[in-house]
Amino acid sequence: MAEGWNWRDDQVPRVDGKQAIVTGAASGLGARIAEALSLKGAAVVLADIDIGGARSIADKISSSVPNADLSAQELDLADPVSIERFASWYRGGHTSLDLLINNAGIMTPPYGKTVLGAESQFGVNHLGHFSLTYHLLPLLCATPGSRLVTQTSIVHRGGRINFQDINSERSYSPWRAYKQSKLATLLFSRELDRRLRALGIGAPLSIASHPGLVNTQLYRNRERMRRWLRPFMHGVDEGTMPALRAALDPMAKGGELYGTDGWMEFKGRAVLVHPHGKGKDPRSGARLWELSERMTGLDLSARLEGCRPAVLEPTEKGQ
Repeated sequence: MAEGWNWRDDQVPRVDGKQAIVTGAASGLGARIAEALSLKGAAVVLADIDIGGARSIADKISSSVPNADLSAQELDLADPVSIERFASWYRGGHTSLDLLINNAGIMTPPYGKTVLGAESQFGVNHLGHFSLTYHLLPLLCATPGSRLVTQTSIVHRGGRINFQDINSERSYSPWRAYKQSKLATLLFSRELDRRLRALGIGAPLSIASHPGLVNTQLYRNRERMRRWLRPFMHGVDEGTMPALRAALDPMAKGGELYGTDGWMEFKGRAVLVHPHGKGKDPRSGARLWELSERMTGLDLSARLEGCRPAVLEPTEKGQ
C-alpha cells in the first residue's frame, strides 16, 4: 500500500457485506471509524455506553451514506453483564464477524472501580475489551480473514503494569493508571497474536493501532493538557487512519502496530511503527493474560483452544 495511504482512496479495498463492530462509536474516533467502514460497504454495529449518542451517529451516517447498514447497541465495558448481553445479542442475529474494533476508552477520570472491582481505566480500556473478545472469539475464528484491531496509545511507552497494585488501591495517579491501561491493551493485542500463531489459528489477525494525539472528548478531564498539546495534535480524520489501515490494509499482519509517522508519533500519516520494548515483552504479555483471566473469571485460553483447527488422524493402510 502506498505511503500516502488513505482509507478514502480507490485502491483501498471495499468491504461490502462484511460485518463490523466498533466500540466507543458515539463520538470521536469511534464515530469516524464507523462512518469510514460504512462508506466502504461494511455493516457496522456502533457499540457504546452512550446509546443515545450512538443512535445519533448512526442516523447521521445513514443520511450521507446510501444503503448504509447500521445499528446502535448499548455496551458498558465496565459491566460484565452488559458485555455478555451485547455479545449475546450480536451472536443471536449474526453468523460471522469480520472486524472487531476495540476502540473505546476513558482517560484520567477520578478514581473509580468497575463492577468487578478493577480500577476503572484498566477495567474499561483493557479488561472490558478482553471480556468482549472472549465472548465474540468463536465468531471471529469462524470468519475467514477476520481481524481484531485494538487501540493503544503512544503513552504505552511510559506505562508500567503494576502487578502488585493493579487496581491502584495503594496509590492512584490518573495519568499513571491511564498509561498502564494502554500498555495493557498493546500487550494483550500482541499476546493474542502470539497464541493464535502457536495454535495455528489463521483468523482473526490481532493488530494494534494508536491514533497519535487527537483533540477529542477523551481530554475532557485534562483541559489544561489539551490546550498545551493542541499545536501537536492532528484531526479526527487523520487520527482514524492507523486503526483503519490495521482493519483494511491487505498487507497488514498479526502482531503489528500502526501509528503515525510524525515527530514523536504525535501526528502524521498512518504507517507501521515499532512498540516500545515494554510493549513487546512476552513475559509481561503472558503474565497480563493470566491476570486478566483471573480478574474476569473468563478462560480465554480455553476459548482459543476451541478455535484450533482439527487435526485429522491418518487412516490405516488399506482402509
